[in-house]
Amino acid sequence: MSEPFYITTAINYPNGRPHIGHAYEAVAADVVARFQRAMGREVRFQTGTDEHGLKMARKAAEQGRTARDLADEMSGYFKEMADTLNISYDRFIRTSDSDHHRASQAIWRAMEAKGDLYLDRYEGWYSVRDEAYYDEKELVAGEGGEKLSPQGTPVEWTVEESWFFRLSRYQDRILELLRSPGFCEPESRRNEMIAFVSGGLKDLSVSRTSFDWGVPVPGSDGHVMYVWVDALTNYITGLGYPDETDLWRKFWPADLHLIGKDIVRFHTVYWPAFLMSADLPLPRQVFGHGFLLNRGQKESKSLGNVTDPLDLAARFGVDPLRYFFLREIAFGQDGSYSAEAIVTRCNAELANSFGNLAQRTLSMIFKNMDGRLAACALDAADDALLATVKEACAVELPREFGRLAFSAGLEAWMRAVFACNQYVDEQAPWALRKTDPARMEAVLMTLLRCVRDLAIAVRPVVPGAADALLDQVGAAREERDFAAIGNEAWFAALVESGFAIAKPVGVFPRLELPEGPESDAA
Repeated sequence: MSEPFYITTAINYPNGRPHIGHAYEAVAADVVARFQRAMGREVRFQTGTDEHGLKMARKAAEQGRTARDLADEMSGYFKEMADTLNISYDRFIRTSDSDHHRASQAIWRAMEAKGDLYLDRYEGWYSVRDEAYYDEKELVAGEGGEKLSPQGTPVEWTVEESWFFRLSRYQDRILELLRSPGFCEPESRRNEMIAFVSGGLKDLSVSRTSFDWGVPVPGSDGHVMYVWVDALTNYITGLGYPDETDLWRKFWPADLHLIGKDIVRFHTVYWPAFLMSADLPLPRQVFGHGFLLNRGQKESKSLGNVTDPLDLAARFGVDPLRYFFLREIAFGQDGSYSAEAIVTRCNAELANSFGNLAQRTLSMIFKNMDGRLAACALDAADDALLATVKEACAVELPREFGRLAFSAGLEAWMRAVFACNQYVDEQAPWALRKTDPARMEAVLMTLLRCVRDLAIAVRPVVPGAADALLDQVGAAREERDFAAIGNEAWFAALVESGFAIAKPVGVFPRLELPEGPESDAA
């Protein structure tokens, strides 16, 4: 039996259409999921939408519609984004789903039974946009002197009856958890959270009475759950909690919660405390990635620089966009993108380097060998290249992807691509055709093996293009995982079967930068 692996994204708040940050996180999580499957693990991958709360209720009221109607429409846009970007999720969860209401009420009862919930009066600063409460000392002054949250969002003074969670009871245990290697990554986020918890934890307001769009608090009329109890519980809803399902037994605790750096507190302080209270196992890792900036600026409606990720995918292609996200930015740090950067990176590495290598290799086999494969004796240069490619594809890239260091893994992959192109230039198979046809065949068969291994390695990032290329080289669908890299049996079987390369079709066309105003849209 393969080792299970459970990964989740943050569930997206659908009070507007998806933006580039939502796409970035979804693609990164999908690459992790596909990578772990290719490493032979049984993967469960969950994403979805967080639909309750005051923001949704207010926006629906402004539009003269129900919150449910707004949630249905907006959630549909997020699902469309995931499907368009080839996100291989197993469950797209919505917090308005009936099984999620049941799970949220179950964890509430478990925390209540532990004596960790009590009724009191809340007075304090609340950010509707963040769905979060802040202490006075956390607030910052805006340009006009108005009070803002640490994220720069407006806050309002709120007074209402509320259920409270005894977060303060868990301060020492949370601090110990945060200091445990690997739980909160990267290190910069971990240090921020250690500093926050070391400053003292106050009990947390976990219900509201000022609106009714949410999960009802069991046995407390008029109260709905504060959004973070409701939202965070989605990760266990999707495995069948509170029932002892096969999914629950197999996949919890989660291996990785992949989230944005702005919600690390909720996932590494509040969520573990809720789980400790309910006597449930804790997730193994929470990773807070950085923001994707538009030409160095955070996207906002006020700046008019919000980019629809589906527009980018339509303009540049899904696979090039996925590659750019993971290659351009050191994961965990903030990064910047633009149309020029996407075109430059993808043309240089996908079209000109790997795409051209694959196209030249398959074209020469098609033209000079009638597409037929041949068993050939290899020399030292051939063996050296195969070893270089295997090391990059089966060792270096998987090692770095396992650490979520995607850019470093793809850098190792690119070094192997460059080695292949250098080998082509040095061996000059077009010249060997006249002087030494047998040597030409050995060179082309070496390159074919390398192209196949390179395609398998990069497949988690560019699954559509990689599969189209692997189809052309005759790689069986069930032999496209990391265990297949460097395995020569596939090649011998293809030669024996009489397989022939058909006229090749390029899988990484060159991108063009749009002219005029469109070129400034990203």
